[in-house]
Amino acid sequence: MPRIDGCDVYRVVMPRGRRPESVLVRLSGGDAVGWGEMPVPAGPGDLSRAWADIEERMGPALVGLELDRPEDVSAAADFGAREAAAAIDTACWDLWCRARGMPLAHALGGTRTSIVTGSRIPPVPEPETVAARVNRAVGAGHTRVTVDIRPGWDIEPVRAIREAYPALAVIADAGHSYTESPEHMAVLEGLDAYGLAAIERPFAEGDLAAHARLQLRVGTAVAPAVGDLETLDAALTLEAGRALHLRPDRLGGLTAARSAHDLAYAAGWDVWCSGGGAFGIGQAAAVALASLPGCTLPSDVSDPAGGPAFVTPPVRSSGGVVGVPLTQPGLGHEVDDGRIERLATRRLRLTA
Repeated sequence: MPRIDGCDVYRVVMPRGRRPESVLVRLSGGDAVGWGEMPVPAGPGDLSRAWADIEERMGPALVGLELDRPEDVSAAADFGAREAAAAIDTACWDLWCRARGMPLAHALGGTRTSIVTGSRIPPVPEPETVAARVNRAVGAGHTRVTVDIRPGWDIEPVRAIREAYPALAVIADAGHSYTESPEHMAVLEGLDAYGLAAIERPFAEGDLAAHARLQLRVGTAVAPAVGDLETLDAALTLEAGRALHLRPDRLGGLTAARSAHDLAYAAGWDVWCSGGGAFGIGQAAAVALASLPGCTLPSDVSDPAGGPAFVTPPVRSSGGVVGVPLTQPGLGHEVDDGRIERLATRRLRLTA
């Protein structure tokens, strides 16, 4: 089993487009390396805390560790923010799998050879524009779309999508923006008529009781925000939903995300995945996770097209399908560490 002898951390800015940023973690052990990705949080203080968590706690705890199982990093991951822990955890899984010559999807328990993809529709001002964006997504082969809704902007975009595509899987992401006021509840119940795959995050994060009350009143699956296994366990107990959006970066990594999948799958919930970050590593990890048998809805796992590719082959959808790499170990993609080195605006190296 590999002994972790080095931890390299990079803050990297995409050179084009919206210029998103990620913190990339590279763990080395013997002849193998493993990669993880953390999207840079919106607040500068969040980045400082996450970087400090890796530099002062998680990184030193990992360097020198004999990695008998990827799950061994869970104790170290508890030292820091979930997003930073997720990058470390993913890198450990990748390193362990590459050292053993095993595809990550197989190590996690995946059973699929390909992933059917979905797409998120950016907020737009008019229902007609929503329908046009959905048309482009469907033309690219995606079989599920997620549309943002807010009070005053909810029934109209959903109706526009459903009129254009009666059979398309649609998720309405409410972004925690509704309350249990009569007006808001009337809208959420009204969405039930449009055959949605899920109503995601309707109420304040952590208010599982409100989610449970809504689930009793609608046939559509409710998908509460879940950031840890304790919250998911409580949601299952309260019957506060019937769908789960799996995001490894929010849950603290692949170890926790796999456990969340198992709990939701056993309860009969629908599950879909998405990958965080713009450099392909987060998407590659999400592809492996989406290969698990309980991931029943199309997942957001493809790399945004148009920008430079940092992994080979790129994590791209072809006709709405992304293949699961099963002939290469680990994530199944080679990372362009030379380009990452050149673009990095901040670096950290820890060695045994």
